[in-house]
Amino acid sequence: MVRLGGRRPTDGGRLLTIVAAGTSAPELFVSLVSALKGTPDMAVGNVVGSNTMNSMLIVGCAAAVAPMVISRSTVRKDIPFAIGATLLMMALTYDGTLSWVDGIILLAGFAAFMVYTLRQAKAGSSEEETTATNMKTGKAVLYLIGGLAGLVVGSNVFVDHASNLAFSLGISEAVVGLTVVAGGTSLPELATSVVAARKGQSAIAIGNVIGSNVFNILMILGLTGVICPLEIEGITLVDQAVMLVSIVLVWLFSRTRYTVERWEGMLLVAGYVAYLSWLIISL
Repeated sequence: MVRLGGRRPTDGGRLLTIVAAGTSAPELFVSLVSALKGTPDMAVGNVVGSNTMNSMLIVGCAAAVAPMVISRSTVRKDIPFAIGATLLMMALTYDGTLSWVDGIILLAGFAAFMVYTLRQAKAGSSEEETTATNMKTGKAVLYLIGGLAGLVVGSNVFVDHASNLAFSLGISEAVVGLTVVAGGTSLPELATSVVAARKGQSAIAIGNVIGSNVFNILMILGLTGVICPLEIEGITLVDQAVMLVSIVLVWLFSRTRYTVERWEGMLLVAGYVAYLSWLIISL
């Protein structure tokens, strides 16, 4: 088994939550703004496209940079949880709607996920020392407010231009959400995972992806459904099936010696390119 940097992979309970929540902030604001602006296919397409991109392109690129060693806990518990969240979403949206009741169910699932993750973090022991940088409360609050303001303004501009792009090119908002919007909002996950892989921190790389996938479905779609129930038309069963297959592939690859090898990463990237090509051809 190849071990990155000579370290054992940690369970990364806190990493699974904190890093994923931070990198998923763009998806949260873009999906909420899309729903409120009356473009539900873009809102859901953003989540479906981002999750597919996370599992195939981001894990694939990270593994191609350096083989990813996955902890037993991630393989046995975290990834199956992400698969379960994906199946729950597919079941709730099978009728073409995301009601406020569906949103509450998803949020309840997110609450369960948080309880589980925090318990894992408390039960596990970190083998690496971490250093914390102290920051004054006032400065931290200013950074937080500034960041949130930037996300709100940026999300509005992003959604407006994405809608204009769909209209000018004569393509559906669903396809724009699955490709352009999903790609734009997934850039933080891509950068975080690839850098983590290069540094031999596979726990951060895989934890970022799995946590983001769960966060996108349970928190983002749940909150969106509660605030603004959606009628979904352009996101097909094929799109959701590809999302499901992508996370299942990551799980299957991880089960082999608890490592995602370089060739497996390249296969995931090739699969994403094939899916993207299919979307473009089917326009």
